[in-house]
Amino acid sequence: MMEIKEVMNPEVFVVQENEQVGHARNLMLSHGISRVVVVNGDGKPVGMVTEKDLTRKLKGNGPKWKSRPIDKISIRRIMSTDPITASPNDEIHTAIELLIKNNVGSIPIVDDDGLAGIITKTDLMKVYTDKLKGRWKVSDLMTSDVITVNENHTIAHVINTMEKNKIGKIVVIRDNEPVGIITHENISFAHVEDPETGVSVEKIYFIRNLDGKSKRNVRLVSMMTAGDIMQNHLVKISGDEDAANAADMMVKNDISGLPVVDGDSLVGVITKTDLIRGIQ
Repeated sequence: MMEIKEVMNPEVFVVQENEQVGHARNLMLSHGISRVVVVNGDGKPVGMVTEKDLTRKLKGNGPKWKSRPIDKISIRRIMSTDPITASPNDEIHTAIELLIKNNVGSIPIVDDDGLAGIITKTDLMKVYTDKLKGRWKVSDLMTSDVITVNENHTIAHVINTMEKNKIGKIVVIRDNEPVGIITHENISFAHVEDPETGVSVEKIYFIRNLDGKSKRNVRLVSMMTAGDIMQNHLVKISGDEDAANAADMMVKNDISGLPVVDGDSLVGVITKTDLIRGIQ
């Protein structure tokens, strides 16, 4: 049986617990990562900050500290505390059980010297493509009850729907055909002027008066919608395909879920969580 040390990533991005949220966000953006480990002065993991944590911040409800700019908010305010950890010598099944049971996307790996690495669902996708070809079809592991939104739903509605259903991504549909997908990353890193309301940057339109003789400026502030932030370069898969192909596509395209289609119609979604259940 494989051990975690054979699969884990020894390169871990960390921030100190006295840093601000803005530093963690910039680190994620500049390195194309979705999480950082928060450590104390001794280098011991004391928390995690993920795209999901940033999404909750952008929702803007709650205490007054949430209305501050993110470069003024302490990491301690939004991080998930007491992170679940595992040992490099544990079997990968231990990591899978911890990921699924605790609904997390990664686990810091620690040894006697401190932080030794991190294991994510993406790391386990590579195991899937190497070891489990031909075992499952996509339709065997996919979720058929798909939570969706349409292009005109507001970002607030999208966030509420994701939180209510405890999902990390949501498919955007048009006439039951998938046209995009939204993840916590799209919401966390969306370019918005006012994170508290989700209002986009001001747009200026020039329109002609009814008499046609002159023009005037009209400033319109509009709510950002699902269609504004969704990934519209959508990678899809058929339910008849090998689930190992789905894992490979997720790794190659750096995505965490695929709409499953029958022709053009949406029939399900398969995620990294669905796939790692297949490893068990």
